[in-house]
Amino acid sequence: MAKRINRAIELLGQDQAIYYDGPHTGHVLTHAQGLADAATWADYINVGMEHGAFDMTGLAAYMSGLAAGGPTRSGHATPAVIVEAPVNGTDALNVRFNAWQFRQILGRGVHGILLCQAESADAVRAFVESCRYPHQTSGVDPSFPSPLERLNGARIERRGDRRTRPGPGERRPLGLGTRGRGSESEAAAVWGIPQEDYFARADPWPLNPAGELLLGVKLESPEGIANADAILAVPGLGFAEMGPGDLGLSLGYVTLQREPYPPAMQAARDRVFGLCRRLGIAFLDGGTPANIVSRLDEGARVISGRREDTAALGRAHQKRAMAV
Repeated sequence: MAKRINRAIELLGQDQAIYYDGPHTGHVLTHAQGLADAATWADYINVGMEHGAFDMTGLAAYMSGLAAGGPTRSGHATPAVIVEAPVNGTDALNVRFNAWQFRQILGRGVHGILLCQAESADAVRAFVESCRYPHQTSGVDPSFPSPLERLNGARIERRGDRRTRPGPGERRPLGLGTRGRGSESEAAAVWGIPQEDYFARADPWPLNPAGELLLGVKLESPEGIANADAILAVPGLGFAEMGPGDLGLSLGYVTLQREPYPPAMQAARDRVFGLCRRLGIAFLDGGTPANIVSRLDEGARVISGRREDTAALGRAHQKRAMAV
């Protein structure tokens, strides 16, 4: 029997690795494909919209198909779905101007979003805030005036955006959530819960222990790696990765760099991984049948590679009990 809506979060909460399927571009977003994918071997389905089409009609049909094809063998209404958003996390203004993307994606009933090209803590803080409803206050700056005080003219100062660079692991408070009412009926139907419950549970985990949204960031530029300490200290993140494709390209490698990485890329990977472990954030890394045991023993908990045989070996190594 499933204990949560989001299968990926339920597993991470047990210190079990999660394995995903789904391409970074070209995912088939139809009701029929959703019906088929409801029986996936994967713990979550990645939908690549950073480079793939921003197809909200297709995503809605796909999520509807997943719900119609469920529940999964593990007892969840659907497999978890995480979307790679098109906007790059280069700066806070860029993210705030494009927050409509997060509203559209979450409104279709998905279970998480990955922010690519994350380069600053302010951008990531804006991302988390854009995915939250304003009534959720975990991690929000306690010095903010109350809603009633704001009705009478009190103003919120975004002091976190103006402070000096934080020290390693310093977690600055969040601003208020900016996601609004309007799509909760569609999303709640996919999750199989009443709308009131959706308002309570559509919040980032583990910041909110009862939250069912899994938010992640990809650090894939020199600036992102340089600012990794501050970025990964933003409350509300559940997983992170070092993106070797774009990081390698920015360093001048036009061919995709695979392990063993060049020294600078290996150092970047180790830095992001080390911060994730210190801050309690799941680290995303590539897995194959040849390396999955060492990956898991090292501490990686989100596994790319899209191979069912890798997942089978990893689950056996961790003695997973949840049905696939």
